[in-house]
Amino acid sequence: MDSNTPQPPAWWRDAVIYQVYIRSFADGSGDGTGDLAGLRARLGHLADLGVDALWITPWYVSPQVDAGYDVADYRAIDPVFGTLDEADAFLAEAHAHGLRVLVDLVPNHTSDQHPWFREALAAGPGSAARGRYHFRPGRGAAGELPPNNWPSVFGGPAWTRVADGEWYLHLFAAAQPDLNWDVSEVREEFASVLRFWLDRGVDGFRIDVAHGLTKDPAYPDIEVGATGLLGAAADEHHPYFDRDATLEIYREWRRIADSYPGERTFVAEAWVSSPDRLARYLAPGLLHTAFNFGLLDCPWEAPRLREVVEQTLRVLAPVDAPPTWVLSNHDVIRHVTRYGRAETSLDDAKRLYGTPSDPELGTRRARAAALLTLGLPGGAYVYQGEELGLEEVEDLPADVLQDPNRFWSGGCGPVRDGCRVPLPWSGHTAPFGFSPDGAAGEPWLPQPAAWKDRSAAAQLADPASVLTLYRTALAVRRGCDDLGEGDLVWLPAAEEVLAFRRGRRTAVVVNTGADPVPLPEHAAVLLASGPLDGPLLPGDTAVWLSL
Repeated sequence: MDSNTPQPPAWWRDAVIYQVYIRSFADGSGDGTGDLAGLRARLGHLADLGVDALWITPWYVSPQVDAGYDVADYRAIDPVFGTLDEADAFLAEAHAHGLRVLVDLVPNHTSDQHPWFREALAAGPGSAARGRYHFRPGRGAAGELPPNNWPSVFGGPAWTRVADGEWYLHLFAAAQPDLNWDVSEVREEFASVLRFWLDRGVDGFRIDVAHGLTKDPAYPDIEVGATGLLGAAADEHHPYFDRDATLEIYREWRRIADSYPGERTFVAEAWVSSPDRLARYLAPGLLHTAFNFGLLDCPWEAPRLREVVEQTLRVLAPVDAPPTWVLSNHDVIRHVTRYGRAETSLDDAKRLYGTPSDPELGTRRARAAALLTLGLPGGAYVYQGEELGLEEVEDLPADVLQDPNRFWSGGCGPVRDGCRVPLPWSGHTAPFGFSPDGAAGEPWLPQPAAWKDRSAAAQLADPASVLTLYRTALAVRRGCDDLGEGDLVWLPAAEEVLAFRRGRRTAVVVNTGADPVPLPEHAAVLLASGPLDGPLLPGDTAVWLSL
């Protein structure tokens, strides 16, 4: 190719990536838990959907205290999901379908069943084995008090005392001890883990708790309220989240990724205090992308949505990083349910957990939000079931819950199991094709009976379904040069309307209000999230226009 010919952008700059929560995607073995066999059998669904890549939640050996985010072996597949040979076969098959694969990496903590932590418990105070974690003497006359007041994200103190009197740090569950990233052995181990999976052909990594890792060695107390949503640092001087020292780790990781062919990539889960802080992770030589959670947290109000979009684009431009828009994931209430209430921010969704939500309203808004996110510059993530319009299951019996959050929410708060219910694939009764016919095991969480109308098979035959909308939107997006990466120019619009031009000839218009508004002049309608009213765009509806 001529050196003067413009090179196409790297694939990750405008990719649509599908999040596979593996234990709830598809069950191939019949034990009621999703696995690699089920995922491999359903790759055709994902290829036909039109996404570019998959992100697989942790599939490593784990006691599953926190759904695999407590890793006991980073180089082996948990038997509940399959084998390493099956993982290799899956990677080959996904690539054959034209799908890239990102795997989840959990570097902030291990399982308490990891060999390192078991060695640390046996080795005793002052040992090198304990140095890989954060073991500290307690406060008080006999060391009976935790070393400081740091809280666990899951509730209660972030410290647990062991038999010899020392305390260890766990910013999440007690079964998830935090690693000490000031120790070179920890850094060397994870560099080796990265190479292990890159050598096997993965295309990148999603970094769990990417804003964590390093801790202030003085272990100072924090002010009450200094930690917010999912452990987000409330300010830039936090002692264990969003520290400058963490960024240096990613500089080394980037060098490793860049040493492999094929544009291997990182995406950071970084809950930080502002978009400006997030941009620091994406500076040249650091990570490629980070989840932009602004839309996930934002109410369904045009001025607020525009503010999120403008601020995100503004802070990412100087570091030349693309946005990656997110509406739902495995940690938050599904946006169909959130949008179905009068108060639609994520904080409101948590506060109103379990109260009635209008599914028709929520679905209408979710359909419009899909065209908004897929019409914005950059890439987007689709959480499994989003393409089926699934809602949060907020009435799960207490005895089936598995989320560690249940211990402090009493089962009446935003327990994350509600967005993790196994997918419905086909049929009129549970397990809706999630497990093979005649399987011995029930799905690990019960599925609502109403999901018979939201199965993939039921929606595939319906031209007005959410699944058809996503498949059509992704096909139009892929075939339209104006969509994906590129500029955004705002167009004049009413207060409750978002309107912007993409490229030379494409416009996206979203009406978040209740009343219809006139469409701008256009040559053709490329796609609408719902029926149009002649020259009017109804409320809670979005449209892509050719100008």
